[in-house]
Amino acid sequence: MTGSDEGWLSDGLDVPGADSSLWVSGVDYIAGWCEARDAADQLNRVLLGAGFELSAVRAVASTAEDGRGVVRFAGWPGAVERLAQFLEAHMDCDGGTA
Repeated sequence: MTGSDEGWLSDGLDVPGADSSLWVSGVDYIAGWCEARDAADQLNRVLLGAGFELSAVRAVASTAEDGRGVVRFAGWPGAVERLAQFLEAHMDCDGGTA
């Protein structure tokens, strides 16, 4: 999902704030970003497996100001609505997943 070929990140689906915060000296952002990247990659693989295009909806690794990993979710409204419908269809009666 991430790696040397990250051209899919610039396909028009912007993630505001993903890289806009200032870095603080002495904070280990790399460890948090690596953790977030692993989680984002896992979610992106699931999205692909469910038939979603990463150009329409995806998870993106980032960090908070304190260095903790953050996974940001970005998507076109129609794709997010389709994902919400997909998740609702796979919930059991108690609101959990089947």
